[in-house]
Amino acid sequence: MTVMEAIRKRRSIRKFKLGAEVTDEQIKLLLESAMLAPSACNTRPWEFIVIKDRNKLDQIRKTHPYTGMLETASLAIIMLALPEAQNEIRDGLPKDFYPQDCGAATENILLAAVELGLGTCWCGVYPKEERIAEMREILGTIKLPFNVIAVGVPDEEPNPRGQYEESKILYI
Repeated sequence: MTVMEAIRKRRSIRKFKLGAEVTDEQIKLLLESAMLAPSACNTRPWEFIVIKDRNKLDQIRKTHPYTGMLETASLAIIMLALPEAQNEIRDGLPKDFYPQDCGAATENILLAAVELGLGTCWCGVYPKEERIAEMREILGTIKLPFNVIAVGVPDEEPNPRGQYEESKILYI
């Protein structure tokens, strides 16, 4: 599968095959793909929590209003942003670029999942203070929860959304 094929095929999956296995090797490949993402001055301002525990997945689902798909997902990857990794490095050059960096790492996970035959759904946490606080409590961390990525074997195949629109491009 080419990168363009993965980009075109990627969809937000909200229905997974309950009980389907995502292997440790697949999880490792997803996380490796995230860590290969570019980041400002190579600061890599992220950490990850992999949640397979059904009780924890249910806790997240009950507190985050857009994570209903965790009911059938095999697991969730929680990306933790580390803004402090970018403080005062090289005269502050990369400071506050962590949202872009974490977004790039997230997209790498989503595209790698397509190649592996898995489905994902990116559910934002940051910058919503209430969601951040709830996720910190569930995870028992003071670190910054950036998002929840539901992962599993898809049990749906949504139609393509979005298309190339020449009208949204300005050539100078």
